[in-house]
Amino acid sequence: MRRSTSALLFLVLAALAGTAVLPAAAPGAGQAGRHAFTLGPQDFLLDGRPFQIRGCEIHPARVPAEYWAHRIRMAKALGCNTISVYLFWNYHETREGAFDFKTGNRDITRFIALVQAEGMWVLLRPGPYVCAEWDFGGLPPYLLRDPELKVRCLHPTYMKAVERFIATLVPLVRPLLVTRGGPILMVQVENEYGSYGNDRAYMARLKDLFVSAGIDVPLYTADGPTPHMLEAGHLPGAAVGLDSGTTEDHWTLARSIVPGVPVFSAETYPGWLTHWGEAWARPSPDALLKEVSFLLSNRKSFSLYVAHGGTNFGFTAGANSGGAGYEPDLTSYDYDAPIGEQGRPAPKYYALREAIAASLPAGEKLPPVPDPIPAVAVPEFPMRAYASIWGNLPAPQRSVQPRPFEAYGQNQGLVLYRTALVGRKAGRLVITDLHDYATVFLNGAFVGTLDRRLGQKSIELPNTDAAMPVLDILVEGMGHINFAQEMIDRKGITERVTLAGMTLMNWEIFLLPLDDAWVEALPEGAVDRARPGTFYRGSFTLDRPADTYLDMTGYRKGVVWVNGHNLGRYWDIGPQRRLYCPAPWLKAGANDVVVFDLLAALPAPLRGMPELE
Repeated sequence: MRRSTSALLFLVLAALAGTAVLPAAAPGAGQAGRHAFTLGPQDFLLDGRPFQIRGCEIHPARVPAEYWAHRIRMAKALGCNTISVYLFWNYHETREGAFDFKTGNRDITRFIALVQAEGMWVLLRPGPYVCAEWDFGGLPPYLLRDPELKVRCLHPTYMKAVERFIATLVPLVRPLLVTRGGPILMVQVENEYGSYGNDRAYMARLKDLFVSAGIDVPLYTADGPTPHMLEAGHLPGAAVGLDSGTTEDHWTLARSIVPGVPVFSAETYPGWLTHWGEAWARPSPDALLKEVSFLLSNRKSFSLYVAHGGTNFGFTAGANSGGAGYEPDLTSYDYDAPIGEQGRPAPKYYALREAIAASLPAGEKLPPVPDPIPAVAVPEFPMRAYASIWGNLPAPQRSVQPRPFEAYGQNQGLVLYRTALVGRKAGRLVITDLHDYATVFLNGAFVGTLDRRLGQKSIELPNTDAAMPVLDILVEGMGHINFAQEMIDRKGITERVTLAGMTLMNWEIFLLPLDDAWVEALPEGAVDRARPGTFYRGSFTLDRPADTYLDMTGYRKGVVWVNGHNLGRYWDIGPQRRLYCPAPWLKAGANDVVVFDLLAALPAPLRGMPELE
């Protein structure tokens, strides 16, 4: 069959992109050329015929690019015809005005080309806000330098950045729209806005920005199935996504508030998120199958959030504001999804596949499930104390009062706040407010820890013999809150520190963002076991690279790098004890491991395991 130039372009892109795991397949004949995807009064229409979206959510930023084709094919074999794709704005604009849509797993056009090469469609979810348990909900933390910042509204600082993001993104994805022979059927505007605000002018402005930049496919919104969320979050003329749509009553409600457009379940949840210190979320598969059976039997469109979660590598995990006010998310985004973090099918995968297969139109069959990606155990290997954070402090900045990370141009890692105690020298130390975790030292001696997650912000300082004791507060900033009303979540010490009621002044500020290159170049040096904050180093050998999980059971709280790649955070409060290390980051021969631990006084051996648990 003759294919359009646009379709051939995507085949070339997919072939050039390549993958170490699976070659790209040719697109389905029915997808070649341009198509018309429109909104009927109740149905989505593809070339004028009702079309059921069977979606699977996958986030390219959470999956090594070498595994994209495998995960897409896993979704197709599950029975999905569409991939929903969140874009994380702050992953593509890591510094103000500097965008990266081309390197590694930031190459979103390559991901979309691979989806089309499998004969599947795309729902694009660029935000600008997305939530997704991702740091700051995808918004760039540099925005937080503005002390007057307001987000998700027409605040000038925020909107200037939004306009730049949309103007940069849309020219990249416009050739991928279904109207131009690509696979993108619809584009979502914002995300769950009705759970946050009611600025109808803001939503209208976002729509205008996308449309004027060249988005000519249907738009949609996604909100919880309640009257106030749908009223505040919808856009006139846009399809309505429900997070989630589980009963016919949800469709009836949506149509009563937003009549004349299709409604679908934009996020049908086969799993759920987990925070540090909780038990793993394990939702009932029976409830999931009942919900999916309802959707399939009534020919309702839906998308599984998520079909495959992947990993919050580096410092990308977000946080919620529940509990005592702060609930940081795990590094693993396994999500108890049908396709596990390492790409293997869970039992619910096969149950869903069977249910979807039974509902397919006559003549349509599911492809076989792809072979799993190999994973190996790594025998135990030793680690040694290598360097101390205290021996590698940069030149300090000075500040009369402590300021948050973002005020110094830092969004992640650590900041050391240091002051000499004049007047009050012992008593109750209170930090207003601590974001997020601190180790406290007096004259170099460890005093204790403070954990925002537990609502802790004060500690007792003992008396010393020093005439002018030195107070050190080493603060770790964890994920910026990504949902609801506490999103303005600056890190570090956000206002002041008092000791027995006296405000402490005149601080030295040491910025320690824990950049990959800085950690890689760290010189070996002396380590004081009594003063935690230690780098440990070791290596393991492989005959052939394969996925593994580093077991961090012997350590307390920190971050791990393998061959210069940041695997993310670990914490002995669990439930996650192992960090995923993908084969593309490994090599035959020796593989270097660096562990930074805030609390551990001694090195412990490490090992690799083939599974998350």
